[in-house]
Amino acid sequence: MINLPDAKLIASQVSTALAEDLGSGDLTAALIEADAQSRLQVTCREEAILCGTAWFSEVFHQLDPSVRIEWSVADGERLHAGQLVCSLEGKTRPILSGERTALNYLQTLSGTATRARKYADRVAGTRARVLDTRKTIPGLRLQQKYAVSCGGCFNHRIGLYDAILLKENHIHAAGSVTAALQAASNLAPEAVSIEVEVESLEQLQEAVQAGAMRVLLDNFSLSQLREAVRLNNGAVRLEASGGINLRTVRAIAETGVDDISVGDLTKDVEAVDLSMRFV
Repeated sequence: MINLPDAKLIASQVSTALAEDLGSGDLTAALIEADAQSRLQVTCREEAILCGTAWFSEVFHQLDPSVRIEWSVADGERLHAGQLVCSLEGKTRPILSGERTALNYLQTLSGTATRARKYADRVAGTRARVLDTRKTIPGLRLQQKYAVSCGGCFNHRIGLYDAILLKENHIHAAGSVTAALQAASNLAPEAVSIEVEVESLEQLQEAVQAGAMRVLLDNFSLSQLREAVRLNNGAVRLEASGGINLRTVRAIAETGVDDISVGDLTKDVEAVDLSMRFV
C-alpha cells in the first residue's frame, strides 16, 4: 500500500503545480489590499471520501506560511453533502491565489478515493482485492495511488521499475509463456514480483507449470474465470483484468479470483464537488 509521500516530495509536487498556475504572478489578486485578512470555509456538496489534505495545506504553506487551516475531517473519512471540510484564515491575496491549485488537488484525489471506496464496497464479503493500475493522470501517479489506498482498494506496481508484468508482446517476443518467465526469473532481483498475463486456460496451466508467482487473466469470461480458479486450486495468485467496471466487478469477485485490477479507478475520475467561500 502507498503511504502518504514524504513532505519534500509533496512540496516539490506543489511547487510545480503552483508555477503552472501563477507564472509571473497573480494579476487578479493584486486588486486586493495587501494587508486584507479573510476567513474562508471549504464545504463538500456531495457524498465522498476525502483525500489530498497534505497537498492542499502545502499550497498555502508555500504562498504564505501564516495562513491557518483547521481540518474538520481527515484523509480516508467519509464526507456528506453540506459538510464542512476545513476553514482557512489569513491574508486574502495568498488564499485566493492558491484556491484553484489547492482545490484541484483536493477534488481530484477525493474523486479517486471516492471511486475506490465504491469498488471496495462492491466486492465486500468476497476474497477479492481491487487493485489500481498504471493508468494514472501524468504527474499524479503517487498521489492517485495514495488516494486509492484511502478509498479502501489496493496498489499494484508503482511503475515499470518495482515489479515485472509479462504481457502479450513480451511473451510473443520471448517465444512462449515459459520462455518469458524463465528470462524474467534470470534477470529480476530476488525481491521483485513476477506476474504473467495469459489469454487462455492452456496458457494459465503453462504459467503455473513454469513457476509463475502471479497470473493475470486477461479478458476472461465469468465461466473461464471460474474454471481458472478451479484448475489453479490455489497454486498461484490469480488476477482478473480487462474492461472491468462497477457494474461487473461484483460478479468477477464472486468467481473466486484473488485480485481484480481496474484502470477505471484512476483514469476516469470525476472530481468531487467542493466549494471555497468567504465566511
